[in-house]
Parts: sequence; C-alpha cells; structure tokens
Amino acid sequence: MSSSLPPLSLSILGVEPLDEFIKEIADFIHHMIMSRPDIPGNVEVEAKIGLIRERGGGRLLLPVLVETILTPDSIDCRFESNMTAVRLKKALCKRPLTSLTRLYMKKAQHKHFNTLLNKLKISSSQPGYASSSPLDYHHLYLVDTFYASETNDREKIRVTRDEKTGNVLECMKKIRLGDLNVYSPKRMADWRVSVNLEVPVSHPVGSSTHTRKKDRMSYAHEEFNIDLTQVTSTNSSNTPEILHELEVEIARPALLLSTAAKRGDMNASEHERNAFDELIRAFVNNARILVRNASDSWH
Repeated sequence: MSSSLPPLSLSILGVEPLDEFIKEIADFIHHMIMSRPDIPGNVEVEAKIGLIRERGGGRLLLPVLVETILTPDSIDCRFESNMTAVRLKKALCKRPLTSLTRLYMKKAQHKHFNTLLNKLKISSSQPGYASSSPLDYHHLYLVDTFYASETNDREKIRVTRDEKTGNVLECMKKIRLGDLNVYSPKRMADWRVSVNLEVPVSHPVGSSTHTRKKDRMSYAHEEFNIDLTQVTSTNSSNTPEILHELEVEIARPALLLSTAAKRGDMNASEHERNAFDELIRAFVNNARILVRNASDSWH
C-alpha cells in the first residue's frame, strides 16, 4: 500500500463547510447596510489594525486560542488604533515609557509597514507576481477641520482640504452604524471592523473644535484601499498629538451597496447573489494579512 497521501475530498459531502468567521462579519456588515438610516450618503466599511485594551490599559486577555469575534458591548474594553513598533526588553519595561520613546516605537512600526507595502508595490508590477492585479499608490497630504454639529453634540462635521492647494475635497458628517472587534491572541495586534454612513453637508460656520493633519500613503489593490497614515492632531489648547494608523477600506461604496442588495436574491444570478460575500471574504483576508505582518507588539 502506498505511503503517499492520495487526493482527498473536501468532506464526505464533497463540499467545504462554510467559513462561519467570514459569514459572521458579512452578516454584520450586511445588516448595518440594510438597516441604515434613510439619509443620502456613502456607506464606509473599514478595518483598522490596533489593540483591544481593558479599561485599565493593558491588552485584553481572553481564554481563547485563536482569532475570535467579540459580541458587541459584551466586554468592558476599548479599541486603540494607534500603532507602535517594537517590544522593549523587560529591563527597559521596568521604567515608564517616555513620550519620545513611544513616538520612536510608533514611527518604527509605521516604517515597517511602509517598507512592506512599498515592496509589494514594486513586486506586483513584475511578471509572475502571485496576484494578477498590481498595487497603485498615492501620497496624500490632507487637513481635516472639525466643527460641532447643530443637531447632535456627539457628531462632528469634517471639512477635508488638500494641504498643498487648500482646496476643499469633502465636507461631511460621519454617522457611526456599528463596530465589530476581532481579538487575535496569537498575533501582535487585533482589528476592528467599522461601518459608517458619510453624509455630505454644507460647509459649517463658526469656530472649529480641532484639526488633524494627515500624511497618508494610500495603496490601492483591486476593490480595496490600504491607508498608512501619520496623523497630527491639534486641539483648542494647541497641544499636538501624533498618531500612526493602518486601515483597509472597501474602495467603492456603490459596488458595496449593489452587491448587498442582491445578496441571496434568488432572482439574481449565482454570481450576483454571492458577490457580496466574496467581497467581504477578500476584505477580511486583507485585514488578516496586515495583522499577521505586524513586526512586533503595539504598546
């Protein structure tokens, strides 16, 4: 009898069981889309890389071995998307981290992902690359100015300008629809799926509450944008805060809505009714790849 493994069926039924993890995220996003307020605007779906923290500050620890979706509002925790870079040796960790040390750590993680994505940008244009689609790249310098909303104290109006020209690129109000936190105990970072409604509004009057300068390296691949951003925030006291963020976003809101509308529709073709789940599958895979390529721990 041969000792080599013969070809195996996917299962006794000849099919591969449904991936419940991806379906759960797809169901969540689909529900957020279909139950959104009846207000004109673009639906934004993004995954941010970061850490799920306990209220006390340390990373959340749960008795699970692998990547897990947390039930919304079931655990008293918070998600922090500000990245850092290196895990300090225990001897160094005995001392409180200075703001300068934290800034260095953030920049190193930022540089790690910048190098990784730049290499992918170059290799994706070469013959024989694993994906048939090359990456596109844009370096953006943006300024966000925030104003209080007249209708809701918790909502802000954001005016985005091109930092170089001063031209207004968009003026909108973001309505949060829902979040899903994904805990990744085997990885150096966790991630969060967010669904928002971006509503165009008129330019506000009055004084702004705070501003953000964004130095953004944006990589486009197929239906997704991967944004690596250094954010410098300034509040009313003019105290600057520097953050480094990494996120993947579905690039075309119109495609997202059209595929969501035909999900499971038996009057549509099989390709059309499965397109939404295929879009979310690739979206989840991109988020997972970023998490698994984190160089070391978020702080």
